[in-house]
Amino acid sequence: MVGWVAFLWILEVVDVATGHSLDAYGIEPRRPGELLDVVPASFIHFGFGHVASNSVPLLVFGFLAALGGIRRFAAVAALIIVVDGLGVWLVAPDHSNTAGASGLVFGLFGYLLVRGFVDRRPLDIGVGLVIGAIWGSSILLGLSPANTSVSWQGHLFGLAAGVAAAFVFRRRNAPASARPLMS
Repeated sequence: MVGWVAFLWILEVVDVATGHSLDAYGIEPRRPGELLDVVPASFIHFGFGHVASNSVPLLVFGFLAALGGIRRFAAVAALIIVVDGLGVWLVAPDHSNTAGASGLVFGLFGYLLVRGFVDRRPLDIGVGLVIGAIWGSSILLGLSPANTSVSWQGHLFGLAAGVAAAFVFRRRNAPASARPLMS
């Protein structure tokens, strides 16, 4: 996760050094050509303050989510990024440009919040409850359409994708009758 976040910062340095040329990789809604920007938009930010606001929660949530396995984490992150980007593409306001890792941040929050209940793992339930207690109010504020400087659509679709990812990538336990028994 440190490498991922460092990459986001490097991209923002390149963006600033090139006169914000990477901002074009944000998502402009309902334009067919913009579907190609669904994934890159999660890595682009509109300034250092923007990338800074995503860095700590992305480090924490990403680290905790990756403890369940790197392949599972990669699949969860990919699902969140794609669903979030497509949702933004479908419903964001006309003439807007949406980019940033906050959709992934909200998605990982939703994933961690629900994963323990879906997998029926007490430790993961505890992690989800602690994450919810610490960041829950910030997440709720980020979902408010009243704040027109952030993409509440990106936050909402990210959160929904993270919750869905907890179900899609749940741990499959063998039924009790199929478990080997020692004699």
